[in-house]
Amino acid sequence: MAKGKATMKGKLDLSSVHAQATQSLLGDTIALTDEEWNLPSLLPGWTRAHLATHLARNADGIVRVIQQLAAGLPTSLYESEASYFEDIERGSERSALELQEDLDTSLSRLQGHWPDIANYPSDYQVKLTSTFSIPLDQLSLSHLNEVVLHHADFDLGFGWMDIDQSVARQLLVYNSEEMSDDPTYPAITIESTQLSVRLGTGEALLANGHESYLLCWLTGRLPEDQIKADWPKLPLR
Repeated sequence: MAKGKATMKGKLDLSSVHAQATQSLLGDTIALTDEEWNLPSLLPGWTRAHLATHLARNADGIVRVIQQLAAGLPTSLYESEASYFEDIERGSERSALELQEDLDTSLSRLQGHWPDIANYPSDYQVKLTSTFSIPLDQLSLSHLNEVVLHHADFDLGFGWMDIDQSVARQLLVYNSEEMSDDPTYPAITIESTQLSVRLGTGEALLANGHESYLLCWLTGRLPEDQIKADWPKLPLR
């Protein structure tokens, strides 16, 4: 698969958008009861409590990476894959108050560390796992992707069509670039009035529409009965 190519109008103020997306998510989770936290999220096999724990540990992992950079150490989001999944399971057993406090504290702590990455070259390759690296200037966008998509996954009233179009546009570019080497995806040309993204090689499916709809489809979150007849169901990311 060839690397995705994109043309896009406008850039996000990531710092501002990040803060707004984080506060919007926390505002929707703050009143959840123990029972509501234990209801299923839209991610198969995960409750809302699993999802909140994942978001908290992911934020802590990014802080860990930023601190490792500062110390000149090899970078990794988590100590191990096994410890990560154990943390998710144990974390999902907590009370509503513990879950909300953890989510709030972890996301807030990360907000305070974003300025630190300005000390390093933007194209510096940061290793997050043994098989996945990302340019440093994509790290904040990667986390915004987590916050926005998982906000919808909580199933608390914030739906895919509520995602701001300028945010969805940027996340479409991010996700298309991340999945461009994945052979499970067909060749796709994604188009809107503000965006054109090419994914893969060969004869491509033309996918057009609102950016939030396209983002939902591209990340495998669009219900099958809402997918256009000639579009495939894509893997959940």
